[in-house]
Amino acid sequence: MKKILVTGATGFTGTALCRALAEGGREVVAFVRPGSRTAALQDLGVECRVVDIKDPGAVAGNFSDIGLVYHIAAYRVELADRDEFRQVNVNGTRNLLDAARAAKVRRFVHCSTVGVQGAIDDPPATEEYRFSPGDHYQVSKMEGELLAMAYFHGGLPGAVVRPVGIYGPGDSRFLKLFRPISKGRFAMIGSGRVRYHMTYIDDLVAGILLCGTRKEALGEVFTIGGPRYTTIRDLVAAIARALGCPPPRWRVPFAPVYAAAVICDWLCRPFGIRPPLYPRRVEFFHKDRAFSIEKAKRLLGYRPEVDLEEGLARTAAWYRGQGML
Repeated sequence: MKKILVTGATGFTGTALCRALAEGGREVVAFVRPGSRTAALQDLGVECRVVDIKDPGAVAGNFSDIGLVYHIAAYRVELADRDEFRQVNVNGTRNLLDAARAAKVRRFVHCSTVGVQGAIDDPPATEEYRFSPGDHYQVSKMEGELLAMAYFHGGLPGAVVRPVGIYGPGDSRFLKLFRPISKGRFAMIGSGRVRYHMTYIDDLVAGILLCGTRKEALGEVFTIGGPRYTTIRDLVAAIARALGCPPPRWRVPFAPVYAAAVICDWLCRPFGIRPPLYPRRVEFFHKDRAFSIEKAKRLLGYRPEVDLEEGLARTAAWYRGQGML
């Protein structure tokens, strides 16, 4: 039986996916960058190959034994320009799609993002909701998704996954919320009434695997999210409960904070300095991000099992165990 390729395997989602595949007895290959930390993958029995997905020759030369592809890799750096995003998120995706088609793989699962839909005006959004990417990263992910769907409609067996708000043990992204809440230093920006949708890592991996196995997934796009969405205010309160600390009481108006973020970004960007405050982080408190997972439930039998309260408790325990809080 041919091997399973996972790109982005050293990242949070990629590592979790590799672990699930390896524990299921599958032979897994990971394309990694030079200097990547691969010890955890190698401990799982994953074969790590140094392959630059921006190099079509290198990609094609490593596909002879690949039968299934999970393309998780994505480039996401705050100060990068559009061309840098496109090199990986579009051109790299094209190289993988071309190699997969030539090798006649049995399926290609492309990982996109709900960010391609931007802020949701009338939540919850379905997969058919309009595209409205809000930055270069999201634009490049939209282009990559549309490219993948063109290949799928052209005969390559495949599906697109759009994950929602991924969190859980192993993640550091939401530490930006947990840490200030744990120290009593968190201030809500704006009303806190906007909606946000979280997805525990194990549920996301289950959804990705369904897209790689169920025939109903072919040629489709699926939003993979947690059992429910909530308001930012309720999410913050739930994190406080998971941490065993009082819920934050401070609140600051959105408009002046956002204006400060825009100015910071404008001043820092020409010098390549990471701004202490930037617009996308502040927009978290202003833009609705709530999604329907009914399509995945109906066609794939997807059933997220980890409720928000349980997932937050597990995540808080992991952060503490790692000395992050």
